[in-house]
Amino acid sequence: MPPNAGRAAEQVARQSYGRLIAFLAARSRDVPAAEDALSDALASALRVWAERGIPANPEAWLMVAARRNLMQAARHRTVEANAQTTISLALEEAEARMNEAGNSIFPDERLKLLFACTHPAIDSSVHTALMLQAILGIEARTIARAFVVSAEAMSQRLVRAKVKIRDAGIPFTIPPRPALPGRLAAVLSAVYAAYALGWDGLDGEEAHHSLAGEAIWLGRALLTVLPDEPEAIGLLSLMLHCEARRSARRDGNGRYVPLDEQDPAGWDATMIAEADALLRKAGSFNRFGPYQCQAAIQSVHAARRLSGVTDWQALTTLYAALLTMKPTLGARVAQAAVVGRALSPAEGLTLLDRIDPRAIAAYQPYWAVRAFLLARAGDDAAAADAYMTAIGLSDSPSVRTFLVDRLAEAQRTTSG
Repeated sequence: MPPNAGRAAEQVARQSYGRLIAFLAARSRDVPAAEDALSDALASALRVWAERGIPANPEAWLMVAARRNLMQAARHRTVEANAQTTISLALEEAEARMNEAGNSIFPDERLKLLFACTHPAIDSSVHTALMLQAILGIEARTIARAFVVSAEAMSQRLVRAKVKIRDAGIPFTIPPRPALPGRLAAVLSAVYAAYALGWDGLDGEEAHHSLAGEAIWLGRALLTVLPDEPEAIGLLSLMLHCEARRSARRDGNGRYVPLDEQDPAGWDATMIAEADALLRKAGSFNRFGPYQCQAAIQSVHAARRLSGVTDWQALTTLYAALLTMKPTLGARVAQAAVVGRALSPAEGLTLLDRIDPRAIAAYQPYWAVRAFLLARAGDDAAAADAYMTAIGLSDSPSVRTFLVDRLAEAQRTTSG
């Protein structure tokens, strides 16, 4: 097989998976069937494109192929005639619109699928995971690692949720405006989880970078529906602030650089300006929430670009506010790191010691922060032990290398 065919199929799958699934599922009302149809279309693409060449519009080719697969599957299933007719008419109409567009453009239905995935009829514990797979195409085993459950258990949850969407007739629509606020928390959480997975793709995988971009797209799309919702605005501000620093997270040799050691000249000033403008807009509504608070934290870090220093006291205040609204494990660990810088390592370590040991046993950021604070406190032996734990829990080769270097420093100090 010519390598270009496989690469083209992989690229269009990565870039267009969510758009294709959302378009098919919104019309068939069957997420598993849409996924199966697209999977078969991708398999056909690998074979056909290798023989006949890559089509001018790979995305449109996949849409038409998946649409045909969906229709064939519908014919083979025992369904009521009127239901099959409805599916047929909807898909025929969709294909007609694609052909009329000339360049086979079709509507982006991902926002509708996002609201379907976070519908109240679906168990809230699976909202985020379902969105990650159905809209962004993330494999169940990857999602399972993020949620610290077995791949088998996660797969079963996802299958049940997709069947629920189909059997309960959950609509693929953006809810009426009065119902939007009640649905918003689940939607924002799902979008931010997608961005976090993309952000954690530290070692240059294009797929992770694409995932972060998709999350930002969803954030922008939400603002078209909720232009006056401060938390939706705050979430987009938060993601843009983080994304502005992406290129500075590694140096010229590809080594990981922590935030407080990054060169602000490498940050995207235009993106930071947009993020700060969004944060100001969100603040004008006088409804301060956790996403705005996290965006404000990132804005304080971004201000180092102009001032040359980090306002650790401001960060301490903001983390205290965040923990009153959303006391997550990540926020508590981050607060300890900030307090350790703003006040003293001992006070940061005291905050870490208050966290339930069962919660942090396998939580890598806890051990990295603990090692850092112990080293600042002069307890290099204990710091070395914490660094070794953090290294063992790190998925990222770049982060592991960074921590190994810090471990070596602690060990040199101890032996000296």
